Amino acid sequence: MLREENRSDISVEQGGLGGRSWQDGTEPTRVSLDQARIIYNSPFNDLLFQAQTVHRAHFDPNAVQISRLLSIKTGGCAEDCGYCSQSAHAPTGLKASRLMMVEKVLAEARKARDEGASRYCMGAAWRRPKDRDMETLVAMVAGVKALGLETCMTLGMLSPEQAGTLADAGLDYYNHNIDTSEEFYPQVITTRTFADRLETLANVREAGMKVCAGGILGMGETTDDRISMLVTLANLPEPPESVPVNMLIPIPGSRLANAEPVDPVEFVRTIALARILMPRSHVRLSAGRTQMSDEMQALCFFAGANSIFAGDTLLTAENPGEDHDTALFRRLGLKPMELGPAE
Repeated sequence: MLREENRSDISVEQGGLGGRSWQDGTEPTRVSLDQARIIYNSPFNDLLFQAQTVHRAHFDPNAVQISRLLSIKTGGCAEDCGYCSQSAHAPTGLKASRLMMVEKVLAEARKARDEGASRYCMGAAWRRPKDRDMETLVAMVAGVKALGLETCMTLGMLSPEQAGTLADAGLDYYNHNIDTSEEFYPQVITTRTFADRLETLANVREAGMKVCAGGILGMGETTDDRISMLVTLANLPEPPESVPVNMLIPIPGSRLANAEPVDPVEFVRTIALARILMPRSHVRLSAGRTQMSDEMQALCFFAGANSIFAGDTLLTAENPGEDHDTALFRRLGLKPMELGPAE
């Protein structure tokens, strides 16, 4: 639910909302849709300058956090998400698999660590995990942490008890995207509600884990839907520590297979707005990077993106390979972010 205030005292040039600067160590506790809309629609050069200014106040502008994502259980999901290749409701041709063995997951995590990843994310195509699977999931978390990696999972909805179990196991992050605005959400998913998404985020936070939550652009949503999604995240009691911004990859057989691509400039504007509204969060370029030019990605990094998924695949989708990312980082003078106490 959006929490709006009737305030107009916003100044992009001053770097703040409501007269409060992002650089002075304080943050507004809430932002209105109108305020966010003004920032988003400001001249492109002004918007990027402001986003880069905010970014430099909180992060090394030339360091990018590298994550690796593994599908530990693929396909057969009971949800009807219109964008997803793994939905049992869509004839995408993807065959369902069982939950992976712990040893296989740890072997993949070790490889990711050796190739420069600092965070390892494990995703399962479930509506929610079954209690019988929790012991295996706990073993995965413990094993990956023992390798010196940050841990993240995305398993669908979580009960308070399940969130507590994962937190006790040492899980650092839990990913649960809200996908889009509350208003547009029913056009994309009908098997769970927007409120269900927020409830899981609350359970994760209450259990003491860090939150990873973002959305997808290019599903037929309006600009206001994109802005509203970010306002919802920024107005959570505590904003997500990680905000993945995905560009839709149209999946043959899915309901959104013929969706119109998002305009690159509008995508960069969304990244910039995410950075300004959530200055201390990692803003991640997630799915869709194979459809982005190097120049578009460079603009996203300038606008405040400072995290990517590395590797050839993201769950079931293609992703730029290690060689391409290494070459791009070299051209841009970027470096992998080192894991440290602030992470």
